[in-house]
Amino acid sequence: MTGFDRDDAVDRLEELVDTVEEERMPVPVREIWAFGDVALGLDPVDRLDVYLTKDVLMRDDSDSGDAIDSVDEYGVEGVGKSVRADWAAEYPEYLRANANGHAAPERCLAAHLLGEDEPIHLEVCNAPFEDNVTQRLRGAKLRGDYTRLLDPRGVCLWADGTRSEEAFRKLRESELALPTLSSALEMLGMDEDEATDAARELHAWREQQEGVTVRGDVV
Repeated sequence: MTGFDRDDAVDRLEELVDTVEEERMPVPVREIWAFGDVALGLDPVDRLDVYLTKDVLMRDDSDSGDAIDSVDEYGVEGVGKSVRADWAAEYPEYLRANANGHAAPERCLAAHLLGEDEPIHLEVCNAPFEDNVTQRLRGAKLRGDYTRLLDPRGVCLWADGTRSEEAFRKLRESELALPTLSSALEMLGMDEDEATDAARELHAWREQQEGVTVRGDVV
């Protein structure tokens, strides 16, 4: 799959919100944002960029309090700790682990919400989108790695159980007036040359991605 027509992209975002509202997730989800091309009004949308704000699972809120050995049960560690035990029991086909064999919430969310070949990039973090934009900007500048930036041009679609019909309307009608990426980065405090270089590097990284990509971090 190479991209989405604009209407199809917004339909896909609505389907994603529907799924979060209607189905049990591996961890609690608090916010869903769309950012990048779809927020700019482009048509077609080459890749759909989605940001989820999730809670870190400090205590499993599954209905069942029965302890399980998740390695024996599923072949991965952390079920009932980093992801909900009842979610894993209902959707074992979506359970994913990191390189250390531990259940990875961001990968589980991607498996549950997205098809394998969809041109969608998913960012997952415990911090709200706007807070993480500035956090990731600081980290990218310190490391000199602008591919770690989070494109600040986003729109909140859903928060704490409430869907923004206005946000979806503006996406469909391309009503959002957003600046270029370099200009947006300048508004966050970068000087012009650095913002231009950062935007160029992030765009180049993005163009190399295919299918579903997912990135998770904890702030």
